[in-house]
Amino acid sequence: MEANTVSQSKVEIAQVMMPEHANPAGNVHGGNLLKLVDQAGAIVAARHTHSNVVTASVDRFDFISPAYIGNLIFVKASMNYVSRTSMEVGVRVEAECLKTGTHTHIGSAYLTFVALGKDDKPTDVPGLILETESEKRRYDDAKKRRENRLLLAKPHRHRQQACIIRPEKLK
Repeated sequence: MEANTVSQSKVEIAQVMMPEHANPAGNVHGGNLLKLVDQAGAIVAARHTHSNVVTASVDRFDFISPAYIGNLIFVKASMNYVSRTSMEVGVRVEAECLKTGTHTHIGSAYLTFVALGKDDKPTDVPGLILETESEKRRYDDAKKRRENRLLLAKPHRHRQQACIIRPEKLK
């Protein structure tokens, strides 16, 4: 299993916010932004592992500024850290007013993803090649966050649902 660079999996999604993304006052619903955050993070994790990935956790997301109908939303995501079967992806959300060109930082989050093998159980992920000082700093910061998450984690046991319909079984 070859290690990958951060740049090999990073992604930037852009989407114009339309009325269906917002409330009657024109403010974009937070859930729409969070969905984009999760999608961008999952793309990065899947590109890094070339496997199915699932979201294990999302660190807090503070809405720093609102987004409005007509804003162009940028969701920028890149790999921060990899462990044996899990990885942390950093995501930054910005809004651009297309009338003025003003960019506003909407919020940021760290998401943890787990790679799944063909048996739907956690599988090993490729290593991460760090090329810049910024990538090394983000890696070290993410490692500390992971250690803190593990210290605070409550013991739990994953329970497989009794009824799971797999897309390949529908054929």
